Amino acid sequence: MANHELVLGHGQDAELALGQNHHDFGQDHGLGLGHGHELDLGGHHHDHDLVLGQSHEHDHDLVLGQSHDHDLGLGHHDEDHQLVLGHDHHHHHHHGGELALRQGHEEDSGALDVQGHHHDELELSDSHELTLAEAHHLGVDQSLDDQLSLEQAHELALHPHDLSQAPLAVAPVVQSRTMVVSPEFQLAVGQEFPDVMSCRRAIRNTAIACHFEIQTVKSDKTRFTAKCAAEGCPWRIHAAKLPGMPTFSIRTIHDNHSCVGINHLGHQQASVQWVATTVEERLRENPQCKPKEILEEIHKAHGITLSYKQAWRGKERIMAAVRGSFEEGYRLLPEYCKQVERANPGSIARVYGNPDDNCFRRLFISFNASIFGFVNACRPLIGLDRVLLKNKYLGTLFLATGFDGDGALFPLAFGVVDEETDENWVWFLSELHELLEKNTENMPRLTILSDRRKGITDGVEFNFPTAFHGYCMCHVSETFKKEFSNPQLVNLLWEAAHALTVIEFETKLLEIEDTSPEAVVWIRHLPPRLWATAYFEGTRYGHLTANITESLNSWILDASSLPIIQMMECIRRQLMTWFNERREASMQWATILVPTAERRVQEAIERARGYQVARANEAEFEVISAHEGTNIVDIRNRCCLCRGWQLYGVPCAHGVAALLSCRQNVHRYTESCFTVATYRKTYSQTIHPIPDRTLWNETAGQGQAEEDKMEMIIMPPKSLRPPGRPRKKRVRAEDRGRIKRVVHCSRCNQTGHFRTTCAAPI
Repeated sequence: MANHELVLGHGQDAELALGQNHHDFGQDHGLGLGHGHELDLGGHHHDHDLVLGQSHEHDHDLVLGQSHDHDLGLGHHDEDHQLVLGHDHHHHHHHGGELALRQGHEEDSGALDVQGHHHDELELSDSHELTLAEAHHLGVDQSLDDQLSLEQAHELALHPHDLSQAPLAVAPVVQSRTMVVSPEFQLAVGQEFPDVMSCRRAIRNTAIACHFEIQTVKSDKTRFTAKCAAEGCPWRIHAAKLPGMPTFSIRTIHDNHSCVGINHLGHQQASVQWVATTVEERLRENPQCKPKEILEEIHKAHGITLSYKQAWRGKERIMAAVRGSFEEGYRLLPEYCKQVERANPGSIARVYGNPDDNCFRRLFISFNASIFGFVNACRPLIGLDRVLLKNKYLGTLFLATGFDGDGALFPLAFGVVDEETDENWVWFLSELHELLEKNTENMPRLTILSDRRKGITDGVEFNFPTAFHGYCMCHVSETFKKEFSNPQLVNLLWEAAHALTVIEFETKLLEIEDTSPEAVVWIRHLPPRLWATAYFEGTRYGHLTANITESLNSWILDASSLPIIQMMECIRRQLMTWFNERREASMQWATILVPTAERRVQEAIERARGYQVARANEAEFEVISAHEGTNIVDIRNRCCLCRGWQLYGVPCAHGVAALLSCRQNVHRYTESCFTVATYRKTYSQTIHPIPDRTLWNETAGQGQAEEDKMEMIIMPPKSLRPPGRPRKKRVRAEDRGRIKRVVHCSRCNQTGHFRTTCAAPI
């Protein structure tokens, strides 16, 4: 008999045929597979019938699969889940004929064991249908003297003597090739493509969509031939170039497959370029898309699983086309600096290379709008910080930031260096000093906040010898927290730092000592004149921190992974947006002072209502409070014994009480940087856009053509990002070289571990 197929699959289009073109069955057996009937093991509800044909005219269907409520699980059950054939619905036997699938000529191949089972019923209906009812096992009646077996020796046949007990072994199809192809991926003779690359791309996409791999036979400028990579599969395609034009046309195609498609999760044709082309549109819309998301999208759309490295490289290829490569960024730095100075007159943009090999070393940029705003309107306070770059060539971004009248960060200058060294910090501060000295006649006495690492300290002492240089409290607090992980102690440390008088400061230290004497010893080793408000000689206007990177965390860290020009452009756009938004917002203010200063004055006025004021002369007052005692106020020198007026630049509650008692305008006794008029001056200048790099040659003057030819070409730095995930948590300067505290176990009295991790026997 012919065309008796054993089909295992999940649908009509995904079939695994066991056997060859035809199958012969034993001549002496009355029970055989009828003509034209199929043994289907699959997931449809009506079409999977095992037809056992005999000499009589009725069809005997053994329904295997998920038809209605009769389930047979193949490939997912253990070995004792066997197929048992019963003779009728009244009797069940424990032994009898076996139905065995034999493949090839090996006697030990997988077989479908047929035995009886007490709890599994095989019902013979009136229509002679054998139905597996809610069972995992089938039994064969002993009265079946002729044992049913299947053998394959280039065909599927019956083996009457094989009594193998081995279960049916079905190799799982990890991935099958669909036969229903979208019109987008259908290939036909005569189909034309603009060039050979388009032709190869179309064939590759078809192979990926249909889940088979191709092997290139011939490929040159005039022809392209490929075949299915599966051995013995006849699928083959040939395309050739049309005479006199670059167009390629498919000449011949054998589109029938004898293979079952690829049996693994990847795909040979899913190259990095294919990944890049597939996700290009999404990456242009969302450059922050992660490689993991790319992998999920490709798996969902195409059913293939790629490596993380392929997704990462595909993204990098697209991003290089969109934003330019890292190497191109360094090469274009000299021209970019010219564009900054040309679009924003008065700005400073300088790039320095290594004189030996022209490798990048330093970059300094400060926009004229920032320089003007800081010199003419900001407080004389600068914070220094840095961001470690996460791009291909690493490096460090230095930041010098001021503070506007409303307390917001006001970026002044940026420096990019190949590595963070003391020498580079000294260079950056020398550039900053030159900038300020050139733009102001009388440079104010600055207050500088930083982590006071050696390079910064040396740079400040050399370039700003009169400046007050203090610790940023964020650095002090983080280090203290690592030594003493007690939130109460950390809060008391901050309260001590905010204390305005020495008495208040010492009181807070006594509270800390009551909790931890070791913490006070640690604090005493840090000179209070460098961090405590009560001892600090400069004016910080209430700013104890220069947490620049923490404040800019939402975008500066993302920018740090971009090529250098793209990173600087991201910073410039952010500054341009800030200047415009703050300028427009200030136009809506109807008060004399900026909002933060106005609120401080209003709070002081409310507190001043409960004070008693006695006047000594035209400038000196005595302010008495039941809870705070007596404070002396001098309105001429704008100072108070509590030190709040002189430290914050806004009259304290005692000063407000004295001013109100002599009918003075409180707003006139605040520092000018807190007025709305000065704030508007801070952002009065504009940061102008930089033309796209494709237009740089057009914007350059013709007289600079010869100069451009002699321009030094900047090469990338020699440092490359090491393998592994970049560190996310920054390392404080004061943590470098610090001896870690030795931990002690309270259970075994040994060092090096805690009680919770102690494994010593007790």
